[in-house]
Amino acid sequence: MDATITAAVIVSAVAILLQVLLLFAILRTLKSLREKVEILAPQVESVLESAQRTLEQSRKQIGEVTAKANETLDLAKTQLVRINGVLEDATARAQAQLDRVEMVLDDTISRVHGTVTAIHSGILRPLKEITGVATGIRAALGHLLRGGRPTVAQATQDDEMFI
Repeated sequence: MDATITAAVIVSAVAILLQVLLLFAILRTLKSLREKVEILAPQVESVLESAQRTLEQSRKQIGEVTAKANETLDLAKTQLVRINGVLEDATARAQAQLDRVEMVLDDTISRVHGTVTAIHSGILRPLKEITGVATGIRAALGHLLRGGRPTVAQATQDDEMFI
């Protein structure tokens, strides 16, 4: 049993010694890392400061752009409302004018139709009647003034016209 305890103590001592050696290796590694971090720390700080300034400037510019965009949208909305009102008014007026034009055209067409009817019945019909009477009188006078019987050539021509 003494040998077992001695072996355990030796193994423990070797383990502790290995741990001490590992701790020294870790310590050396940490020192080298610390030196590298100390070298990089000022650069990282300057980059962080620059990033922070850029972020602040961006926030200000984004705020300004947002405010201007909101103003532009409000103005556009107001203008669209005005344009919509103007278009509705113009549409209503155009519709009223079209209705008036249609009424005037209907009235004009009915008056023209009445005028044509009046001319036809009041002027053209009596003119045709007068022309017919004048043609009859001319034929009668021609027949009376011509005298006797028609010649054979005239009679033949008259007969041929009726065939």
